[in-house]
Amino acid sequence: MITDAAPRLSPPQQVWRLLAGAAIGALLWVVSGIQLAQQYSAGPDTWFYTGDPLVGLACLAALMWRRRFPLTVALATTLASVVSTAAAAAALLALCSLATRRRPSEIAVVLLVSATASQAHVEFRMAGTLNGPLWLQILLAVLVAGIAAAVGVAIGARRTELHSLQHRAESAEREQLARAEQARARERNRIAREMHDVLAHRISLVAMQAGVLDHRADLSADDRRAMVRGIADGAHRALEELRDVLGVLRADPGRPEQPQPTVENVPDLVADARASGLDVTWTTTVRGTPPQTIGRACYRVVQEGLTNAATHAPGAAVQISAGGAEGDELRISVGNSPATGVRARKPESPKPESGFGLLGLAERITLLGGQLDHRHNADGGYLLAARLPWPRPDDETRS
Repeated sequence: MITDAAPRLSPPQQVWRLLAGAAIGALLWVVSGIQLAQQYSAGPDTWFYTGDPLVGLACLAALMWRRRFPLTVALATTLASVVSTAAAAAALLALCSLATRRRPSEIAVVLLVSATASQAHVEFRMAGTLNGPLWLQILLAVLVAGIAAAVGVAIGARRTELHSLQHRAESAEREQLARAEQARARERNRIAREMHDVLAHRISLVAMQAGVLDHRADLSADDRRAMVRGIADGAHRALEELRDVLGVLRADPGRPEQPQPTVENVPDLVADARASGLDVTWTTTVRGTPPQTIGRACYRVVQEGLTNAATHAPGAAVQISAGGAEGDELRISVGNSPATGVRARKPESPKPESGFGLLGLAERITLLGGQLDHRHNADGGYLLAARLPWPRPDDETRS
């Protein structure tokens, strides 16, 4: 993998690198001066004492731009090493920095120029003070430059690996946060569905009974007391159901959950609705006992239908029917006639529509692979129907 990515250096990091280059350059300059003094009685020329260190300092200053212009700085410092011994260290650091990019063509060009510049420096500045055959001098120059390039390649590889690991860690963290957010959203939706399913039905019945008390002046004292007791009982049961829901949310993992209603509890739901004043008819042709999840969804459909009828169609007759068998599907429908109560005479009274209850019910049915239908009838009534798959146990095992 080839990359240009490089972390930004802090001022202390930049300073110690330049100081290391200056120290190495100064050491090379001193060693070269000693060799020239041993070779010639007059010692090094004036350029060695003035121009050579100045060029070396200029090359060190150029290293500050080695990451922005790596190839240019590497070539410039390498060429400068022809006339300056002190610039050799800066040239090696520039080559090492260039090699971190791991571009073979650039590294090869600078290595070739470095080997040529090194031999030119020996011939023209050191005046042949180095003993040994030509091939050995070239091999030594290539070896030194190759070591610098290899170190740079290793640094670049490690930098890329760290960048990749950091990217993976950040991606994993983002994915973890996304999964946690999705889990929270699903849990919020589940809680919203349960809160609506548990409380909306009970509170709508209480509201309906309170509306009857408000608009029926012809009720006897016994009827009024019965209505008041029904309202109090409904409010008390709504409070208990709310506590059950909150208890599930606050329960520890080891605590068993409260039993959930199924299709077998629909007659109790119908009885409560009748006691609250709704005209409800319940018929069933269900053969067998459906799975708990399907039976619970059936119960919620009936609950939502009765809630909508009590809220939007007071006085209407409600027909509930269920049918189906194992290996086929479970069908449930709740239909109500047009409203005939006091609220039905108000033109501004809202009609049944897809609110949060129907939205949550549709999500529940869809998760089970079923279909939900809700619409107005031709006579002005309303129909809520659902079809749920009821597979055989052996079919579920094979799938």
